[in-house]
Amino acid sequence: MPHEKLITFTDGGSRGNPGPSASGIVVKSGETTIVAFGEYLGKTTNNIAEYTAVVRALETVRDLGAKEVDCYMDSELIVKQMKGIYRVKNAGLAPLYLRIRNLMHSFRVVHFHHVPRERNKEADAQVNIAIDRALGLGK
Repeated sequence: MPHEKLITFTDGGSRGNPGPSASGIVVKSGETTIVAFGEYLGKTTNNIAEYTAVVRALETVRDLGAKEVDCYMDSELIVKQMKGIYRVKNAGLAPLYLRIRNLMHSFRVVHFHHVPRERNKEADAQVNIAIDRALGLGK
């Protein structure tokens, strides 16, 4: 059943920068979690992991049929770049930024919100689960 409006929480992390990295995505309808997953990215930077998480989240909510999305993350840099406050100067981030801008055309409304780390623990947990699994440290 399609959801008109969904909420995403995303996070990216790397152990070392660059280092083993993953993106974490949590999609909610209200307070109910619809989807939660992490994706191991190999050796890359924290910012690429953060951006990749937003890409995967927008692809997921698009596929779920959402027309409006509120994106929450603890990366102030990405929020400010997506709002046009900061320019994207890093050549490695530019293709991911453009992918997000293109995905935004799939929706009527997309809002980006910065939240403190404490409010982003579920997405952060998905990052750590994915890295632990990839490194053979998981359960």
